[in-house]
Amino acid sequence: MIKLAPSLLSADFWALGEDIETVTQAGAEVLHIDVMDGQFVPNITMGPLILKALKKRTSAILDTHLMIANPEQYVEDFAKAGADWLSFHIEATNHPHRLVQQIKDLGVKAGAAINPGTPLSALEAILPDLDFVLLMSVNPGFGGQRFIQRSFERLANLKAMIESLPSNHQPFIEMDGGIGPENIGELAAGGVEVFVAGSSVFSAKDPAQAVKSLLSKAGQVF
Repeated sequence: MIKLAPSLLSADFWALGEDIETVTQAGAEVLHIDVMDGQFVPNITMGPLILKALKKRTSAILDTHLMIANPEQYVEDFAKAGADWLSFHIEATNHPHRLVQQIKDLGVKAGAAINPGTPLSALEAILPDLDFVLLMSVNPGFGGQRFIQRSFERLANLKAMIESLPSNHQPFIEMDGGIGPENIGELAAGGVEVFVAGSSVFSAKDPAQAVKSLLSKAGQVF
């Protein structure tokens, strides 16, 4: 289940619809939507209204990454707007079990994102309840950052944690940050199934070819 999820944070907002058509027609099945509130992370980006507009025009999976404080207050708004996957930061809530159930009750896949500096043990209690884990390989809040090399070790440890669970309670792994042609193959071999790619897609001379190349390099390990 290798999927590429271009991050709209790196797209041209003047031509957002055109950029979306370009990457989805090239094979991207998922669109990654970074929601920032200026509190949990420094920047402010898009909200439910943008998501609602996207839902009307694309059949791609809308992967909504909540980089916000108090995510419990907003998951219903994003679910109603059309999110297919919703991830919250484990660092942003005191009640992750309740939040996971809240998301699932809305009919949406529930994921937990975890920052590079947060121990993976923070996920242990809710790991069997998640549909996916979003492993951050940069610190959240800005596009175009360099991949943190220690993320390979964290990926291996997370994969081991997941494989220790019963087969029907194993979330898939998504990774976000600094992903490009130089590391996507090794990450796929390590167990990543969904790749968030921003600059390596939308800053390329030919974004469509970038999508095809990244998917090809991820698939070469099989």
